[in-house]
Amino acid sequence: MKKTIASLLVLCWSFLLTACNTATPENYFDRAVLNTNLFNDFATEQFTNMLVAYTVKHEGVQQNVTAAQVVETKVLSIEKALKDVKALQETDETKEMLQTSIALHEYVLPVYKNEYKALAKLCDDGAAKEDIAAKGQEISSKYAQQFDALSEKLTSLGKVYAKAHNINVTWGR
Repeated sequence: MKKTIASLLVLCWSFLLTACNTATPENYFDRAVLNTNLFNDFATEQFTNMLVAYTVKHEGVQQNVTAAQVVETKVLSIEKALKDVKALQETDETKEMLQTSIALHEYVLPVYKNEYKALAKLCDDGAAKEDIAAKGQEISSKYAQQFDALSEKLTSLGKVYAKAHNINVTWGR
């Protein structure tokens, strides 16, 4: 639930940044690096568990959100973030950071549209926990290594950029 709220806050922040066409160093950093927090749970058991949590029926509680809706919201958020990154003008200083961010967005997007959509369907259809876990593990095994490599590269580039522009960032993970 906290991740969903955080994702929504990042998305709202992204909308505000888009409304202001002035691309400051902070805008570059926020759009290219910070907004990847939208999918920092990619290829993890954590995201699979979150999808399962949306399908758990609690006595007396009306379930209004499906796992499929969670994935669709994630897809729309990533598509918007990707559009925002692509809208930034490349400079000599930002070129590699922007290209890496775009590559990372474009890497995860089809996985959410296909594999995670299929996983969400399993969750929503009440598939066996073992089948859901196996599908989640399949996604992780297939995509986590390349995702981690792109994420680490973007983080390294982001750290250099943030330092050069005195952008105060607390790096987690």
